[in-house]
Amino acid sequence: MEFIYRAKSQAGELSEGRIEASSEDQAVGILQQRNLVVLGLEPAKKGIFNADIISSLSRPSRKDVVIFTRQMATLIDADVPLVEGLNTLAEQVEKDSFKKVLVGIANSIQGGASLSIALSEHGRIFSEFYISLVRAGEVSGKLQMTLLYLADYLERSSALTSKIKGALFYPAFILSAMIVVTIIMMTTTLPQLLSIIKDAGVTDLPITTQIVVGVTNFVNQFIIPIVIVVVGAIVWFWYYIKTPRGRGRFDDFKVKMPQFGKISRNLYLARVSETLSTLIKSGVPILEGLTITSEVVGNTTYKNILLEARESVQGGGTVSEIMRKYPVIFPPLVYSMLAIGEKTGRTDFMLDNISRFYKSESENNIQNLAQLIEPILILLLGLGVAVLVSAVLLPIYSLVGAG
Repeated sequence: MEFIYRAKSQAGELSEGRIEASSEDQAVGILQQRNLVVLGLEPAKKGIFNADIISSLSRPSRKDVVIFTRQMATLIDADVPLVEGLNTLAEQVEKDSFKKVLVGIANSIQGGASLSIALSEHGRIFSEFYISLVRAGEVSGKLQMTLLYLADYLERSSALTSKIKGALFYPAFILSAMIVVTIIMMTTTLPQLLSIIKDAGVTDLPITTQIVVGVTNFVNQFIIPIVIVVVGAIVWFWYYIKTPRGRGRFDDFKVKMPQFGKISRNLYLARVSETLSTLIKSGVPILEGLTITSEVVGNTTYKNILLEARESVQGGGTVSEIMRKYPVIFPPLVYSMLAIGEKTGRTDFMLDNISRFYKSESENNIQNLAQLIEPILILLLGLGVAVLVSAVLLPIYSLVGAG
């Protein structure tokens, strides 16, 4: 979100402007890194009519960020100054919203900010993980190598997400189509067919017809209350998982539910190990790496364990010791390999192996699940069609035979 600030420099000069950050605290931190004393800060108000709708619709995608990261690595390797490189990239970018971001980053650097600080002003596009890696690259003098690490990481994450979506698209489409067709038939087609059968005086109805008649009458009689209850349940669930307690319970359920829990655990394990490995290889301290990983993992259960591991390391312990306490969340393979890495000083190498293993496992699990779901859905679809056909045609045959 965007904030309007009033600040004073160390020389006593007053300044006003706008800054983009994910929260008020982050905005204050960015301004303080610029050696400014914050006098006032408030969210920028945008009305419906003065909002930049086109920019919102053309928000930079993950692919745009990956391309930008690789191009920046190439420019830095060619010893092109940051400001000149950013302005060059801004001229080549097609999306106006991203062009404004790159120009803003170049202006911030020209004003004395580092690349990581300039990136942190655009928290909606560049995550804390991204910014921390860039900061580590600046400190270690390996910014070009760090940017290549980042681009590879983002591409691998995007590829895994695409595979998951691709594997689940067909089953999700079939299920959605079944629900839509069922609703349409229950509210339009079936009532007309069943009324014809009823008007014809058929009394000895098959059990399937009786069930369909009962369900159809119930749906049509209570359609409005049913819609209200369903929508209300969805809205309540949506707001509930936004609360800390609801989010914690839902995240815990995702990794412990039968069958699907295994897939979720494998995905989170691959994300945790790859993120932490990338941070360590980029020179980020282990304590900061655990904190960042806990923020980007996307699951409260794993976040709490990683923060507990951070406290353990801070007190002289190891990460594997904490993981060993949660065998359901972190299987023995994870903490055993990590313990070896900690003893040999090759933690990043072991994390890489763990990441590859669980990434492969999650992809296989999702593929197998999709292959299992497809025939089940087809079977259910055929069963539903058979029930509907028998419910409608059997009374008609009885009517014809009686005539």
